[in-house]
Order: sequence, then structure tokens, then C-alpha cells
Amino acid sequence: MAKKYTKKELEQQIIGKLRRNFGREVEEATPVHMFRACALVLRDIMSARELETESRIRDSHARQVHYLSLEFLMGRSLEKNAYNLGVLPQLKEAVEGLGFSAPDLFEVEPDAGLGNGGLGRLAACYLESMTTLEIPATGYSICYELGLFKQKIVDGQQVELPDNWLDVADCWLIPKVDETERVHFGGEVRDIWGEDGSHRVAYVGGSDVLAVPKDMEIAGYGTEHVNVLRLWDAKSPTPLDMSLFSRGEYLKAVEQQAMAESIAKILYPEDNHYEGKSLRLKQQYFFVSATVQCICRQHKAEYGTLRNFHQKHVIQINDTHPTLVIPELMRILLDEEGYGWDEAWHIVTHTVAYTNHTIMVEALERWPQQLIETLLPRVWQILVEISNRYQAHLNEYFHGDQSKVRDLAVIWGGEVRMANLCVCACFAVNGVSALHSDILKRETFHDVYVQTPEKFKNVTNGIDHRRWLSEINPKLDALIRECAGGDSYLLQPEKLVQLERYKEDASVLNRLAEIKAENKRSFAGYVARESGVLLNTDAIFDVQVKRLHEYKRQLLNVMHITYLYQRLKADPHFEFTPRVYLFGAKAAPGYSVAKEIIHLINSLAATVNADPACKDRLQVVFLENYRVSLAEKLMPASELSEQISTAGKEASGTGNMKFMMNGALTIGTLDGANVEMHQQVGDENIFLFGLKANEVAEKKAKGYRSYEYYMHNEFLKAVIDQITRGFDDGVGYADVTNRLLFGNGGPADEYMLLADFESYREAQERAGRTYRDPGRWNRMALVNIARSGIFAADRSIREYARNIWGVPAKKL
Repeated sequence: MAKKYTKKELEQQIIGKLRRNFGREVEEATPVHMFRACALVLRDIMSARELETESRIRDSHARQVHYLSLEFLMGRSLEKNAYNLGVLPQLKEAVEGLGFSAPDLFEVEPDAGLGNGGLGRLAACYLESMTTLEIPATGYSICYELGLFKQKIVDGQQVELPDNWLDVADCWLIPKVDETERVHFGGEVRDIWGEDGSHRVAYVGGSDVLAVPKDMEIAGYGTEHVNVLRLWDAKSPTPLDMSLFSRGEYLKAVEQQAMAESIAKILYPEDNHYEGKSLRLKQQYFFVSATVQCICRQHKAEYGTLRNFHQKHVIQINDTHPTLVIPELMRILLDEEGYGWDEAWHIVTHTVAYTNHTIMVEALERWPQQLIETLLPRVWQILVEISNRYQAHLNEYFHGDQSKVRDLAVIWGGEVRMANLCVCACFAVNGVSALHSDILKRETFHDVYVQTPEKFKNVTNGIDHRRWLSEINPKLDALIRECAGGDSYLLQPEKLVQLERYKEDASVLNRLAEIKAENKRSFAGYVARESGVLLNTDAIFDVQVKRLHEYKRQLLNVMHITYLYQRLKADPHFEFTPRVYLFGAKAAPGYSVAKEIIHLINSLAATVNADPACKDRLQVVFLENYRVSLAEKLMPASELSEQISTAGKEASGTGNMKFMMNGALTIGTLDGANVEMHQQVGDENIFLFGLKANEVAEKKAKGYRSYEYYMHNEFLKAVIDQITRGFDDGVGYADVTNRLLFGNGGPADEYMLLADFESYREAQERAGRTYRDPGRWNRMALVNIARSGIFAADRSIREYARNIWGVPAKKL
């Protein structure tokens, strides 16, 4: 039975931490001291439970899940851990009792920005769910010193600043220096043959980097089970060359140290030059090599052999970034254990499973052969052997049809194709929504699917509903508890459906509307404090927040806002439901078009917000530095969720699920998980528009001509011409519109914004008309919440556990 903590006990523990760890009395403590003391108190509780969890796993010899992801977008941990540990009310009281404001204290914590978007946030949700379901699991990534970046908008443009999250939040990390691993780069490989025909390899030259584990404990909800996120920090084995330092060659003396530590410096270095590609490949190999060595070392200590490795471990790789785990595990089995190829390959191919998160060609990683040869010579040899054997199989299967062999080969044309390596070597390949998984089978990996249909699975993504509904939206949580059987939905999210019994209950619908209005006012207050911008809380909060990418079509949203602005200017009596358009997005530093679209959004916002014709009717706000903690404030206040990617491009989406659970209605295409959301709520509770995935493919096959849409739609032509000219700041966006009309070296309007514009405009009109009928809107919102339980991460993780991992999950 878990120990219950009182306010007084927590107060005493916090005071003790302040004294012992920071040499402060409460009266002397700053908010940062207080935050860190609270974090250490919770860490102590989790550490004790983690030791008990490890003991149970060891005694039961349970199969363990290892979740490898280059991103884990954890956000803040203090409030979340306190919530899951069941001590949040007592912690708040203790903090207030010591003279601090609990809400202000939670704001002190920086986001652990170890991710870029949906991929990393999904990994964080899944870790929480695996822990809650008591699955023995560990997450692995890199302990990025600077995370992604802090976004600053200067003169309407994105500027990237370093995100020094560790300065304050390193108190969550427990260094395990005694479990350091050594990762080798470069040099040469020499074959050594014994007289008995045995073979081993020796490394000559090259350099080593130390991987030092720093563990972040993950608390589950309603359980004493604790899992761990292991983050690898990079250090040099020879931190300082004293002889060089003594001679005054200071920079050269620390060069090796700096080179090693650059691996863990920042998430996703730019890879549009050789040095960036080299560093990114080093990051990927560093983290998978350290991880596999660690798992193998612990396994061998327990069992004395790796021959049963695949029976006791499953390694789930989150997208292609950790793919080098395949040749690295082969290397250990061949070189360090002396197993034969067939035995090693059997172990690997029964251990590793692959989640594909995108069909975007540029995201299906390909590495230059020469780079791998230079950095990872032994891994290269193993890759060549895998490729040759696979190619021989493909030649036989396809009767020498080289067009088929070429598309599926692991190494071809001087490149190593990571997605092909995954589908060759992994025992399971899954997509992350029904539509996406269907595209993988029908198109992306069709020829592999035909050979091994049993390998392909679907696990639609899910979100941590305890965080993304109950914790961030307490008023809605209270209403659900009243109407849907108390707090049981927290562990059984399917019980949300009981809320639907009240869809004709005027008092419940009015409460729902009041909660949304309060959340809007609260968010507006936050925006006013942060930026001085006053939001019109009587207007629809229409929200598009996600990574800035052309396929997500923030530009289509901008085109529609421009249309509304032009109509308002031409006719002040134009009938239109007032809107506040909220954008939040970061663009990759080297993605110039995405950064230009951010500039365009801010140009449009400045013009619209300054124009008296738009007052109280149209407002556009770009939310700077979008991140998890900002999303937690925004989701409860949102009313219309923009999920408008080109059909067939978004694998799943998870923001769409968070909006749905918080009672926002979706305006979207039938793309990603929108398809399954539509199946749940029906035509009448969602605003659909646009081409379907098969229609997109058909249009492209027939020869899509965006210019014809431009010439035959006067509203669309006026919008494009306006964007070309620009707005009141005098900045024109001809580069953006030329990509739409002429392509600028690629296909014109690759993501078919012009084809979908009219349909999108009509869907926006429908949404506006519906909003003017509050009873109908609130009923639709309630149905969306009630039917959102299927999108909880607990459901996703149960499917992984049952259909892929072969591990039991706690019955709730």
C-alpha cells in the first residue's frame, strides 16, 4: 500500500532539502530553490519505488520493453509527478504554507525540451502510460544540453536562442556514473583468424566517447511502479591534455573534450552540410550503442548468456533515428559473444520492432555510404553483409526484377536506407493511424508487405489523458467526474462515453460553455501578461499549433484569413462570426520556406490587428516559443482545432486528440487520425473539407495545375496577389506564392492548397454558422469529449503490449 503524505510531512521534507542541499532556510530561499527542493522530495519518493520496481522485475524475470527515441518532449515534471504520485493537493498546500505561490512555483520550471513536436511528445505520453500499466519499460535518448531552441520573434521573424533547460531542471536527473558505456568512432577494423577457423576483429585507431547515463524517473498514476527515462550524456575519456595546456595551447588542450561533448549539445544539428550530417550520425550511433551495450551488460549479468536475449527484451525504435541499433546488436553478438551470423540474426530479428511515423521521403533517412564507412567502419561491414543477403533474397523473390530490388535494397547508389533496413530486420512494423498503416502496406512498403503481411500492424497514436485533460483542465475534469462515474475514467478512459447521456441536458451544456468561457478568459489573461496582447474572448478561438511544415498547411489558414480581411475591407457589413486566430509553431532553423511563412503570419497579424475595420471581428496572434507548457494553457481554451494537412501526409497527429478531449471541434481533412476521429463522431460533429488521400493521388497522376485554380477563382486570385505584394510592413512574399503557382524547381503547390481552398472556405463558413447556435455547438463539443476515450495512450500501449511486445499490462 502506497504511503500517504500529509501537508506537514511534505513541508518538513522540503525544509530539510533546502537546508541540506542548498544551505538555505525557507526565508532565504528563492523560487528556484523552492522548486528544486520540491523536485528532490518527489524524486526521493520515486527513487524508493523504482528500487522496489527493479526488484520485482528481477525476481519475475519479466520481458522488458526498451523504447528508443531521439526525442522525448517531457515538458514540465513537478506538477505532473505530484499528480501521478497522488500528492498534488498536499504539495500545493505545503508550498503555500511555506509562503510561496504554487502556480508561480510551477511556472519556474523550464520545459524539458528534448524534442521537436509530435514524435517526442508521443514518446513522453507512452512512457507515462507504460508506467501506469506496470509494464517493465525504459526509455532511452540523449541528454541534450540545449534541447531544441527558444523561439524569439524579432521584427516578425523567428530567431533561435539556446534553451538552457538544465540550469534549473537538472534536479530530475540522477547520474549513474558507474554504468558509463564507451562508444567507438572511426579507425580501422582488422580481421584476426584463429587456427581453428575462428574469427574476431580488432579496432586500430579511432576515438572513444563516454556515454554517462542520467536517469529521469517516471511516475505512473495509481501505481507504485516507476519506470526510467535514461538520457545519455557525452564525455571525453581524456577531458584535458595537460601537456598541451602546460605549453599554453589552451584551445587545443580541450579540443577532444569539446568534440565529444558536442554530441549531446543540441537536438538535431543542421544536416545540410557534411559536419552537420556527421554530428547527427554520431548522435544516433552514440545513443543506440550505449543503450544496447547497457541492455546486454545487464542481461548477461542476470542470465550469463545472450542466447535468450530476444525472449527477455523487445526494442521498439521510434522512427528511423535509432535504426543503427540493428547492426550494433549484431556487432555485439558477433564480435563480443562469438555467435555465428545466423544465430545473431535470429536474435536481432526477434528483438527489434519499428514504428514508422512518416511517409515523407525526406524523413525516411538515407545516409551517405562514405560517411558510415569513415565514422563506423565495423558497422559498415555488418551493413554490407545484411544488404548483400537481403538483396540475394530479393533477387530470388522477384526473379531478378531490378526495379523491385532497387527500391527495397538496404544499400544502393552510395546510400544506406534506414527505413529499408527496418522493414528487412524488424519483427514488426507499425504505422500510427489506420490511414497511415494502410498507406504503408499499399504504397510505401507494399513489396515487403506482400512477402510478410503478418509483420505489418497498426497502432493508432494516443495521448496521456490524465495530463491533457484532467490535470490541465480541472473544471472540465470536475464536470466529467459528476457525470461519468467519478474519477474512474482516469484509468478507464472509455468511460468518458457516459458523458454523452447529457448531450440534451441544457444545464450540463451550459456548464460546459461556462467552463470554456472561463478557460478562454484565463488564457487571455496569460497572453496579456506575457505579451500585452488583449484577446477578444467573445470571438471563436480558432487554433493551429504544431511544427511549421508546408504539408501541415499553415499557409492555407493564412490564405483564408487574408480572404476574410479582404471581404471585411470591401464590405464592413460582411456577415462573419468573429474569430481570434491563434498560431504557434517553430520552424527548423534551416527550413527557409517555413521561416518565411512565420514571417508572413506576423506580417498579416500586424496589419489585421491595427486595422479599425477588424476591431472585435478579426484578430491574428502568433504565440511565441510554442512548447508543452504553453499547450497546456491553450488546449482548454481552444474552440476550433485546425487539422488541415494534405490528405495522406500526416501520419496521425496527437494535437488533434488533445483538442478533441478538451471540447474543441475539429476543422480538418480526412488525414491521419482525423479519419478515426470522424468515425467516432460522425459527419455531424466535425467540419470536414478537402480532397481525400486517393483523390490527391489521382489529381497528381493526371497532372495537377494549380495555376488554373488561381485563374478561375476571383477570391483565391485576390488572396494570392495580396500575399505576393505583402501587407502594411512592406515585405512581399512572391517566393511563397511562386512556389504555389509555378513550383520554383519542384512541383507547383505540392501540398494542393489551391485545390482545397474553396472547400476549406465553405467549411469555415459552416463552423461560423454553427457557433452562432450555442446549444448545437456545445452539444457537438460534449459528444467530442465523450467519444475521445479511444485516443488515450493507455489504449495504444495495451495494443503494443498485446500485438507487438508480448508483455502483460495491468488490468484496470
